Amino acid sequence: MPNEKFPQKKSLHEKDGITQPNHVNQNSIKNIQNFRKKKIDVDALIQRLIQGDIPSLSKAITLIESTNIAHKEQANLIVQACLPYANNSVRIGITGVPGVGKSTFIEAFGTYLTSIGKKVAVLAVDPSSSISKGSILGDKTRMEDLVKNKNAFIRPSASGESLGGVSRKTRESIILCEAAGFDIILIETVGVGQSETAVHSMTDFFLLLNLAGAGDELQGIKRGIMEMADAVIINKADGDNLKHAQNAKLDMNRALHLFPLKDSKWQPKVLLVSAFYNKGIEEVWQLLEAYFKLVKANNFFEENRNNQNAYWLKETINEQLLSNFYQNTEVNRYLQSAERAVQNNEKSPFTAANELLALYKEHHTFNKNE
Repeated sequence: MPNEKFPQKKSLHEKDGITQPNHVNQNSIKNIQNFRKKKIDVDALIQRLIQGDIPSLSKAITLIESTNIAHKEQANLIVQACLPYANNSVRIGITGVPGVGKSTFIEAFGTYLTSIGKKVAVLAVDPSSSISKGSILGDKTRMEDLVKNKNAFIRPSASGESLGGVSRKTRESIILCEAAGFDIILIETVGVGQSETAVHSMTDFFLLLNLAGAGDELQGIKRGIMEMADAVIINKADGDNLKHAQNAKLDMNRALHLFPLKDSKWQPKVLLVSAFYNKGIEEVWQLLEAYFKLVKANNFFEENRNNQNAYWLKETINEQLLSNFYQNTEVNRYLQSAERAVQNNEKSPFTAANELLALYKEHHTFNKNE
């Protein structure tokens, strides 16, 4: 029987919170709570975004990344409204193994671009934990100077479970950044060897960063990445590593000439850069200018954009069909029992899959907001 002097406490007993000091404005707290509950004015948000308002751009991208059905509907309206103001930028994909210096290079390159009057948006995909699903989102801390630049916008996004770490909504975010007035879009991949194809399919120029003297000079060939690269940057070409970098450049140039000429009629180049010491950055932009001059003259630039649109139409259909399948009530009801049957060798994976697909076909309904 509990003692009246020492009342019994539950194991999940909650201690009294800290008393709010007198200087905290309770009206302010209520205003914040009301703001969070208030329905978003999509039309006003779109207008502010088109005028280049950065908080509105951030809020719109948050809606795009949300899995909430109501947010999906709002996001679709925003993207559709932004389309007439998009496609006025160049989109550059940047990849490389972890530790190659992608963030350092992007900060140096982005700072240079803003110095010549460009507005730069960086969409950086951070790797998510496969266990906690969390992400560090550290690009803003790694790009200390660029994040303060009024002509730059950095948006780190968790990679989640999407292929190779490419954020599921990166392509829609590109459209919003273009509508907000950014004329250079840099898309940084996680660089784990799987996301490059997806990034290549949404950019105009694909940049591969590599290291010399790390025993990995030609690893890109094995992964097929160099076939997609429009340029290879040997980063950290300074100090004692300069000689290694120069040798790696020769090896890379020989390797690139083994590949057939690209549809763009562009011969990929290799450049030496020291992003830390800000060397070779201007030459990278000069190379890009030469590339865009060529592909716009031979109409490859527009043709490539059109092909990418068709590709992402099919990708979106695949994604929505997959989402609809797993959200189907009947499929969910029998999925676990089907998994157990497969694990216990009572049924083959192919038979179980066909049964679930037949069940889905019988009971499927499409959500108009997907």
